[in-house]
Amino acid sequence: MGKTLLYISICILSWSLIPVASKEVLKGMNNFVMLFFSNLISAIVMLFYLIFTPRAKKFPQYNLKDYLIMSSLGFLGSFAYYILLYKAFSLSLSQEVFIINYTWPILVLIFSVPILKEKLDLIKIISVFISFIGVLVIVTKGHIMYIKFTNVEGDILALFGAVCFALFSTFGKKVNYDQIIAVFVYFASATIFCTTTISLFKIENLSSSVLFWLFINGLFINGISYIFWFKTLKSAQTSLVSNLVYLTPALSLVFISIFLKEKIHTYSLAGLILILSGIGMQIRKNAI
Repeated sequence: MGKTLLYISICILSWSLIPVASKEVLKGMNNFVMLFFSNLISAIVMLFYLIFTPRAKKFPQYNLKDYLIMSSLGFLGSFAYYILLYKAFSLSLSQEVFIINYTWPILVLIFSVPILKEKLDLIKIISVFISFIGVLVIVTKGHIMYIKFTNVEGDILALFGAVCFALFSTFGKKVNYDQIIAVFVYFASATIFCTTTISLFKIENLSSSVLFWLFINGLFINGISYIFWFKTLKSAQTSLVSNLVYLTPALSLVFISIFLKEKIHTYSLAGLILILSGIGMQIRKNAI
C-alpha cells in the first residue's frame, strides 16, 4: 500500500501542474506544437534511460504485434486524448470540458469490469461518485446546480477524449510489457502521429519560461508520471486509484495560487473535503 500511495502521489503531483504548464507554454506556441514537443521530449528522456540501463536488452523480446499494441495505446493516451480535448476546449466552455474530461476515472472503473474482470460494489461506486461531486464543486465554484452545457459537439469530443484515456489506462493495466519500454513506445508513436498536424503548427515566442515549462511538461507531466501511473494501476484496485486521482484538481488550485497568483476560495476547500471523504470510504473499506 505504501508504494502504491507513493506512485499515485507522483502522478497527482505531476498532473496537478498541467494548468500552470499549459498556460505558460501556450503563451509561445499553439497546442499542436506543445503536444508534439511534449511527446518528443518524453520519448527522448525514456530512450536515454533505456540506453543506459539493462532494460534496452528487452527490446528484441517483443514482436511486431507487441509494438503495434503499444503504438495503439500511445495513439489513445498520448495523441487522440489530447487532440480531442484541445478541440473540445476550442468549442465549449472550459468549465464543462473540464467536468466531462474528469469522467475518465469513473470510466476506468466501469471498463475494469469487462476488461480486467474486477468486481464493483456499492461502496466503490458511491465513493468515486462523492469524489467526482467534489470536483464539480471546485470547477463550478460551488454552483453545481447551475451547470450548463453550451456546445454539444465540444462536449461529445470531450467525452470521447475521456473514453480514450480510460481505455488507454485500462488496457495499459492489462498488458504485460516492460513499463519503461511501453511508455517510450507510447510517446514515440504519439510523436509520429503528431506529424499529421504539422500544417496546424504555430510558434510565436520561445522565451526561457516557455521552454522551461515545455521541458517540465515533457519530462514529468507527460513522461515520468505515465510510468508511475501504470505502476499504480498494477499494484492497487482500480476503484481506489480512480478515487485518488480526484485529488489532482484540488492540488492544481495550490499550484495555480503559487504560480499564477489566483486565490483559493471556500468552495475549493469544500470540494476537497468531498474528494477526501470519497477516498476515505475506499481506504476504510480496504482496511476492513
